Amino acid sequence: MTENVPALAVTGATGALGGAVARLLAEAGVRQRLFARRTARLPELPDTPVFAVSYLDRAQAVSALQGVHTLFMVSAAESPHRVEDQQTFVDAAVDAGVETIVYTSFMGAAPDAVFTLARDHYATEEHIKSTGLAYTFLRDCLYQDILPTFVQSDGVIRGPAGDGCFAPVARTDVARAAAKILLAPGEHRNRTYTLTGPAELTMADVAQVLSTVTGSSVRFENESYSDAVATRVKSGAAQWQAEAWSSSYAAVAAGELAPVSADVLDLTGTPPLGFEDYLHQTRR
Repeated sequence: MTENVPALAVTGATGALGGAVARLLAEAGVRQRLFARRTARLPELPDTPVFAVSYLDRAQAVSALQGVHTLFMVSAAESPHRVEDQQTFVDAAVDAGVETIVYTSFMGAAPDAVFTLARDHYATEEHIKSTGLAYTFLRDCLYQDILPTFVQSDGVIRGPAGDGCFAPVARTDVARAAAKILLAPGEHRNRTYTLTGPAELTMADVAQVLSTVTGSSVRFENESYSDAVATRVKSGAAQWQAEAWSSSYAAVAAGELAPVSADVLDLTGTPPLGFEDYLHQTRR
């Protein structure tokens, strides 16, 4: 690998989070290389080499990662084999000589987390730790960005969230925090950060904010976990996916996605966006 190829790599750069991080780094004058499965969709940044990379293809990943010192690893898309795919990519990073991985995990990641996909994140964290590489884990709460998609066609948010609270975070705030870490990865070596918004909300609160900002009537209707899984399977979701979606609500009910963390403010020096502010910002 020639010396003029950047030693910082950003994965998932065609996505909302990876793309935002890449743009922030470019604005800061940091050279980087961008990874994606489909390079044609990558943001066009000056003097930025791009590589086609799949987490599933270890040989391809090892080649692309040659000379990388710091790797921003956006978690792979949800799938039944996400843990295996991510472990393959981590192993490729080890083979290529990567020194530090900054990984986007999930709030409350644990082997017994209520949210089934948080267990996948925990398994990936543990695998990264087992390699001996330096790491930084960003444990994000649910994204504010996806909350409007929870509203069904009849204007109702349904799920087994009960009166539980959670602290959703704007994806832009996660990107800002990640960029700050990538500018000085050594200062965040072997640290875990929990990234949340500024307030705890119930799903009923989310519905009320959506109603206020959009002018459409939105309400929350609690349902049992078994009913939630059954209705999602009936609508075409695979069993594992229906359980994942339903368990995200159940994690809210269990209090696993609260309380508010100060890590976004501490990392960036700027408070995170509240949900209502985020909605107003995106509707401009």
